[in-house]
Amino acid sequence: MADHTSRTPHGPRAATLPDDVPGTGRAQDEEPVAAITVDDVREAHKLLSGVSRATPLEGSRYLSGLVGSPVHLKCENLQRTGSFKIRGAYVRIARLTPQERAAGVVAASAGNHAQGVALAASLLGVRSTVFMPVGAPLPKVAATREYGAEVRLQGQVVDETLAAAQEYAQQTGAVFIHPFDHPDIIAGQGTLGLEILEQCPEVRSIVVGVGGGGLAAGVALAVKALRPDVKVIGVQAAGAACYPPSLEAGQPVAVEALATMADGIKVGRPGDVPFRIVHELVDEIRTVSEDELSSALLLCLERAKQVVEPAGASPVAALLSHPETFEGPVVAVLSGGNVDPLLMQRILRHGMAAGGRYLSLRLRLTDRPGALATLLGVLSVVDANVLDVGHVRLDPRLGLTEVEVELQLETKGPEHCAEVGTALHEAGYFVIA
Repeated sequence: MADHTSRTPHGPRAATLPDDVPGTGRAQDEEPVAAITVDDVREAHKLLSGVSRATPLEGSRYLSGLVGSPVHLKCENLQRTGSFKIRGAYVRIARLTPQERAAGVVAASAGNHAQGVALAASLLGVRSTVFMPVGAPLPKVAATREYGAEVRLQGQVVDETLAAAQEYAQQTGAVFIHPFDHPDIIAGQGTLGLEILEQCPEVRSIVVGVGGGGLAAGVALAVKALRPDVKVIGVQAAGAACYPPSLEAGQPVAVEALATMADGIKVGRPGDVPFRIVHELVDEIRTVSEDELSSALLLCLERAKQVVEPAGASPVAALLSHPETFEGPVVAVLSGGNVDPLLMQRILRHGMAAGGRYLSLRLRLTDRPGALATLLGVLSVVDANVLDVGHVRLDPRLGLTEVEVELQLETKGPEHCAEVGTALHEAGYFVIA
C-alpha cells in the first residue's frame, strides 16, 4: 500500500524566495527576489502563446468509478517534447538578457529537461549545450540533439552530470538552466494550473508528480491564488521521497540511496525555491511503490490509451492506491511520456505481474518421459498460457530422478493465479515458489 504524509496549508498566496538560490545567478549579498505571484504565471502564459500546447483533458471512466466522482487526465505526455518541461524552460530562456543569450545556455538532464531546454533554446535562437549521463537512453539523447542542442555525455549518475554542466557554465559564461529551482521555471510550469482551471472549472483535487518540486509549486501557486478551495496533492516515488522528511524538518533535506524506475521524479533534495511554495500551498505529499507505479503505467496504456513514463503515471498510482481519499472531480497530471522502449517492456511485465497477469513458479517433477506434458496438460485445463519453460537437472539439492521446472505463465488476474495454484496442488505437484 502507498504510504501517505499529509500537510496542512496555507499561508499567503505567494512565496518569498531565498537570498541565494542555485542557478539564479544571485549572490548572497544581493536583494532577495520578489515573491512569485499568479501575475507572474499569467505573464508566463502570454510568453508561451504559440509555443506550448494547451494539452487535452481526457476523462477516465475506470478511475471515475474507483473514486466515485469524475476523474480527468491532463495529458502533458502530448506536450511538445513529450513533457511539461518546455513550459518552464522557454520562460526561463526567454527572460534572459541579450548578453546572457549571447553567452548561450547549459543544462544537465537524463531526458525531459534536456529536450525542453534544447527546443526552447532553438526557438529563441540561443545556443544550447546539454550534459547527459553516459547511460542515458539513446532515444532521449537523439531527440535532444534533433531539437538543436550540443549533447555531451559525461558522468555515470545525474549528480556527476550536473557538476560537469555547472563547471562548463563557470568556464564559458553560459547560463545554467536549472530544471526546477528558479522563479521563471516555476512560473512557466504554473501555466499548467491555469489551463486546468479553465478546462475543468469544477475541479476539487489536482494530483501531480513531485521530484524537485517545480511543477507542484507552479500549479499550487496558480491554483491556490484563484481557487483556494481546490486541493493540490503531490506524489513521490517511495524510493526517492525527499519531500516528506523535508516538510517535517521545515527545510530541504537530502536523501540518499534513491531507487525508483521513475527517473523523472528521482530527485534527492527539494529545490530551495519550490520547497517554500510547496510547504505553504500543497495540501499533501503522498508516496507510491514501484508495483503501484508499474500498475498505473499499464492502466494508462490499456484503459486510457496513453503512453506515459513512470513519473507521469505517479498521480494515477496514487488514485489506484487509495481512491476513496480523493475529493472529486479530480484532475491527474500525466506529466510526461518519454519512456525508453526497453524500460517500457520491463515495466509492463512488472505491472502485469503486480496485477496478477504473470505468474512465475518452480516445481519438481520425476525425470521421466511425458512428465512435462502431463504438467502442461494440467495448466491447459485451467487456461494458463505458458510463456517459457526452464529445466534444472544438475542442482545438488535434487534427487537422482528429479528435475526442477521453472514456468512463466500468462494469467488473467489474482483469482486466476489462485485457481492455477489449486489445480497444481490437487494434481499432486509441490510448488517451490
